[in-house]
Amino acid sequence: MDGVVRHKFAAVSAVYGMAALLLALCGFPLLWMFMTTLKPDAEIITATPTIFTSAPHFDHYVRLFEQTNFLTYFRNSIFVAGTSTLFSVFVATLAGYGITRFRFRGREGIATTMLFTYMFAPIMIIVPFFILMRGYGLANSHFGLILAYTTFSLPFSMWLLRSFFQSIPLELEEAAMTDGASRPQAVLYVIVPMALPGVIAVSIFAFIVAWNDYIFTRVLISSDELKTLPVGINDLVNATVIDWGMILAGGVVITLPALIFFIVVQRYLVAGWGAGAVKG
Repeated sequence: MDGVVRHKFAAVSAVYGMAALLLALCGFPLLWMFMTTLKPDAEIITATPTIFTSAPHFDHYVRLFEQTNFLTYFRNSIFVAGTSTLFSVFVATLAGYGITRFRFRGREGIATTMLFTYMFAPIMIIVPFFILMRGYGLANSHFGLILAYTTFSLPFSMWLLRSFFQSIPLELEEAAMTDGASRPQAVLYVIVPMALPGVIAVSIFAFIVAWNDYIFTRVLISSDELKTLPVGINDLVNATVIDWGMILAGGVVITLPALIFFIVVQRYLVAGWGAGAVKG
């Protein structure tokens, strides 16, 4: 009995030890970035860097907001990423449901090839996409950028939600419709709640794709007042004098919305997975 207890304790300790190591590896760069933003310029460029500083201050953040267009870039990123996420989730939900619930010619071919389109790197499609957007007068506009992000994230989003809808028994939907619910009501109140983990996973994926993108904004957007955060921060790096404290302060602020978004939705994701396990 003691051997079993020791074995279980060793296994649990190994799991927590690996989790702590992974957390340290992933979290240390973020900690270093944040602590650097609190240092004076002399400590940032010193030959013997340290993690902590004896004179912390927030001057880099103050200059970031006062001397640059960071707030404009921030608002643009929030609007573009949020809108493209809504579009991606809405279209992917309808497409994933339609492919799994309706029979039509070419259904399996569509399901197979839509993920194949995700294999193309953005750099391969950015030029024809720019020509298309310019032809429709959508170049240098947020709407064109939203279409780009939605187009790029949709294949994987549809494939993921298709898998979730396939795992939901058709009998549940038919039972709801037998009880008087219309098909939209059955989808909204029965199917979508059961596929909630997939919907949330898609929203996280679509938001991160739009929030972190650089190449589409760089090619499609030319006006400074329409740029998003990745391009705006990169322009600071290209300045004559590189202000590392201010750039890293921008990196900290850029990280926060994605982190907050994940913290808000992850509890629904975990709850959805738990509900699915109980029903299974």
